[in-house]
Amino acid sequence: MIGAICGDIIGSVFEWNNIKTEDFPLFSPKSTFTDDTVLTVAVADCLLSGKDYAVALKEYGRKYPSAGYGGMFYRWMFSEAAEPYNSYGNGSAMRVSPVGFAFNTMDQVLEEAKRCAEVTHNHPEGIKGAQAAAAAIYLARQGESKDKIKEYISNKFGYNLNRTLAEIRPSYVFDVTCQGSVPEAIISFLESNNYEDAVRKAISIGGDSDTIACITGGIAQAYYKKIPLEIIERAREVLDPDLLEIIDSFNAKYLVQY
Repeated sequence: MIGAICGDIIGSVFEWNNIKTEDFPLFSPKSTFTDDTVLTVAVADCLLSGKDYAVALKEYGRKYPSAGYGGMFYRWMFSEAAEPYNSYGNGSAMRVSPVGFAFNTMDQVLEEAKRCAEVTHNHPEGIKGAQAAAAAIYLARQGESKDKIKEYISNKFGYNLNRTLAEIRPSYVFDVTCQGSVPEAIISFLESNNYEDAVRKAISIGGDSDTIACITGGIAQAYYKKIPLEIIERAREVLDPDLLEIIDSFNAKYLVQY
């Protein structure tokens, strides 16, 4: 899941300053982790410890209250209610990468992605977005080709993955829905040549840059199994020790390659 987190950190400075090019500095003094990272680590903690998803998401969110959450999640996070709020936002997909790395059958991945999503994002599109992102990671981990990944995601979830980034980029705008950002994140991976290229492509379309790069980064890590060391080192510099502890424990337990 470190690939997802690196994508979030690299994309953090472009979320409200969109660019339409792949030529940009990966890190700057303003690069930071956002809600994508905080909630991804929360999910990883649940898989390590057996915590309840709703409890952990609230716990981590309240610990990092200024990480940039969506309005509905923020209100839920500080409420006493545990009921979901029927969201189809891409928050379900941005936090799901640990699920794709932790389980060894597609059925398990899809079921756990649903469980992870539906504590907040119980709308069918919210669940579908999380399942699609986790499924792509699982297939990439298994060594499936990009053609096979594209075919499975298209057939299973109905996403149109036949578009190209050149077609998407000119008119793409900020869209925080699963249906308006998860396919674009997957296409960014499909067109990439390596991990860094995947993240650059994800950010280059504009929109919700940190989240799109987070989703793309998780899939790219699973597929390429290699993230440049300088990217890992720069990302670790901005992560708090408690987040790094969970990340390192997760990678060790599930033998995650990067």
